[in-house]
This record gives sequence, C-alpha cells and structure tokens, in this order.
Amino acid sequence: MARSTIEQWRMVKAVADHGGFMQAAEQVHKSQSSVHHAVTKIEQQLGVKLFEVDGRKTSLTEAGKQLLRRINYLLSETERFENVAQNLKAGVESKLTVAVDEAFPKDVLFAALVRVSAEYPLVHIELLETILTGANELLNQGIAQLSISPFTLPNELSEDLCSVEFVAVCGAQHPLAQLPHVSLEDLKVHRQIVLRDSGRERKSESGWLGSEQRWTVTHVATSLELIRKNQGFAWLPRSAVQPALDSGCVVPIKLKRGATRTSTFYLNFEDPETLGPVARTLIAHIRHLTL
Repeated sequence: MARSTIEQWRMVKAVADHGGFMQAAEQVHKSQSSVHHAVTKIEQQLGVKLFEVDGRKTSLTEAGKQLLRRINYLLSETERFENVAQNLKAGVESKLTVAVDEAFPKDVLFAALVRVSAEYPLVHIELLETILTGANELLNQGIAQLSISPFTLPNELSEDLCSVEFVAVCGAQHPLAQLPHVSLEDLKVHRQIVLRDSGRERKSESGWLGSEQRWTVTHVATSLELIRKNQGFAWLPRSAVQPALDSGCVVPIKLKRGATRTSTFYLNFEDPETLGPVARTLIAHIRHLTL
C-alpha cells in the first residue's frame, strides 16, 4: 500500500518548480512549515533525499530529478481523473461513439470533432467508419450513440444533413478514359469496383451494378487506389476523389448520362432524451458545418 499521498507529491513538485519552500508555500497556499514537513516526511518514508539546500537555493538531487518526471505524470493523471469525475457528476459522457458512412465529407466530420474535443478534451471519441447500412446497424445495436448514414431510421428522427455527389471515375490510362463518349453498354465490358455494405443484418446495393466484372472492396480508399492503378471504374464521393482528379491521375468518365449522382446523408439517433451534452454539442457543430 502506498505510504505517500498525492498532496505530498504536489508540494514536492511546487518546491521543485518554484525553487524553494517559501515560494512553494505561496503557490499551494500552505505555511512554509507545512510544505517543509510534507517534503521531509516523504523523504523519510522513501529513504531518498529529494532536495539539497545551499543557503537560499533549493535544488533537486539526482534522485529527485528522476522522481520528478514520474511525479509530473502522476499529478497529470490525477487531474484527468478528477476532471472525468466532475464530468460524470455533471452528466457529461466519458465516451462518445459515432458511426459514420465513409462517403460523408471528411473535412466536415473532422472539423466538428475538433470543435467538440476543444470543449470536452477528456471525452474519448470513437469513430466507426462504415459503408451503406453499417452506420445505422451499429446505432440500432446500441454500439454507437449517433450515426451519419445515407439511410433514414423508422423512428422519424432522421435529419437531412447534406447531399453528397458521387462521380463516375477511372484511372487516366484506363481504356474508358480514352473514349470521347461512354455509354452504359461500354461500362459493362470493364471491371467495376464496388463497395461492400458493412452492415450484416441487411445488405444493400446502391447505384448502377451492371458490369460483367466486379471487384468488391470494403473501403473508399481501397477503391480509389485501384482506380489510380487503372484496375477498374467506380462512382466515388467527390470529396474523396477530388485531390486525385486535381492531380490528373484519375479522370471523370464521359458518360452520356449518369456521370454523377447525389445521395442525401442523414444524422440519426434513437432517443434525443438520452443524448448527453457531448453528443448534443457534436450534433450542433455538424448541423452548422453542413448548412
């Protein structure tokens, strides 16, 4: 069992930080004798000299310097623990899990998360990236408190966030890129890269799936990498593919019709009464950023 206390270590740190017992006493609002007694007692308990006093100068011993690094960690963790306890007392969640479809614009999502973390820095945010029905499935299972999905919920609490544009693309050296005009019949003889629905309960297929050849992948980034390597074509969210379009390694397919399509994305949650302040704050930031 530990023989020292957090309060004793706070006083040790104060002496080290401020260079003397009198200065430390002023900082911790204790008498100089109380600070001196706490340091002396902890030295006796540990059998280690922490400070050397030379006239008015108080400095750490080598042992004291080594322990100070651990003291800083100990006090930092103690402060975090106390802040988490205060958050729990005030009804603030200690953790927020959000399920987000990979096609939702990353810049909006990340900006909202940064703002929430600035307001609640001690809250652990878990981001679960999904495809198609996966986000709502995690919400229904109680794994996530919020979902951002291209599908609504039957509880009528789904809220329109934004429309995401999907663009038909292929690699710059792909045969489709060489055609001045492309029909759906032209697409059928080339490999299509399809995203697999991450939901397990109800698999969903979205968009045109008429190609005779298909590779199915589980992430937008994988699909984009295959497109870059001229291994197929796909409809990908513009926000994800725009840098590759700008660089020229990926090009839009010149379809006579259907070159782009849009999908509405929704913010979903089961019961607004059960949402804590962190979840409500994230919702507010996402709403503002998608206006």
